[in-house]
Amino acid sequence: MHSSDFADIHSTVPRANPELIGHEAAERTLFNAFGSGRLPHAWLITGPRGIGKATLAYRFARFALAGGAGQGPNLFGETPQTLRLDPGHPVFGRVASSTHPDLKVLERTADPKSGKLRSETVVGDVRAGVGFLRMTSAEGGWRVVVVDPVDDMNRSAANALLKVLEEPPENALLLLVSHAPGGLLPTVRSRCCHLALRPLAEPALAELLGRYAPDLAPGDAAALARLGEGSIGRALDLAADGGLELYREMVGVLAGLPRLDVPRLHAFGDRLARGADRAAFRTGTELIAWWLARLVRGAAEGRLPPEVVPGEGPVMARLVEGRALVQWLGLWEKVTRLFARAEGANLDRKQVVITALLEFEAVAS
Repeated sequence: MHSSDFADIHSTVPRANPELIGHEAAERTLFNAFGSGRLPHAWLITGPRGIGKATLAYRFARFALAGGAGQGPNLFGETPQTLRLDPGHPVFGRVASSTHPDLKVLERTADPKSGKLRSETVVGDVRAGVGFLRMTSAEGGWRVVVVDPVDDMNRSAANALLKVLEEPPENALLLLVSHAPGGLLPTVRSRCCHLALRPLAEPALAELLGRYAPDLAPGDAAALARLGEGSIGRALDLAADGGLELYREMVGVLAGLPRLDVPRLHAFGDRLARGADRAAFRTGTELIAWWLARLVRGAAEGRLPPEVVPGEGPVMARLVEGRALVQWLGLWEKVTRLFARAEGANLDRKQVVITALLEFEAVAS
């Protein structure tokens, strides 16, 4: 099941999502810039994956394409500082269906030879976007290009984008979504207005989970909100991939430390090794590394993190008391290297999981 299957009322697909939660300050920044009459031509919207960056970019794109619809005072004489466009508005529908003539999206496309999705955004696609911005608006307003994400561009594509950033056409708006802005060309970063989004707070995540995954039990929603670490995308993916159940199994295995229950360890390894698509293995190993990183962080701060599921707090406390921080940090480095090698080579998945967890036992005992 894909995470979008949970959303039976509102779509989680950014171009069709009418709601934005937890980024009110960023929204006001864009709203005020649009109303100032001196709107910067390029915005770099940054932050962790899955927190709403693309949703905000499309929200602003719709608002600009609708000419700032809703900017005027309401019945009470107030001007709501929101970019929200009603889903019934014609601009909303055309953006959602990718048919608006003044909006172009740059993202990874399929290779015409292989039919497979490219691993990067190529220069030809970026040049098409630059040419699009230099054309006259079909509806007499803004021409908007959304790049989602700009991190996927290769060097040639980034240089092609730089040309339009240096000499932007009139009424052209570029919205660049970035998960890792430090990897972008400095010249690209310097020519954009930077808007950094923070991870969502747990209450906001819980609210979004209630909206997009209404069938979750309250305890599961709270646990997924914590596992999501500020990312609704991550929380929904974990819900769809059975991540919470895997997490509970993992904590159950680790609860046996300093001596692991061997049959339980092998059952967990079998669970993560199933499936040709490696989804369970990828999710499970990410959760193992994440749990260990939280333990290291908690030990360094002298304060253990809050539990995700009942019973893991005492496990962490026992392990932290038994060994020095440097040993757990060394284990984290060893385990993350092992998982990275497993992703790049055809290693036996079950054996990788068992090896990693036996390293836990070696340190704990």
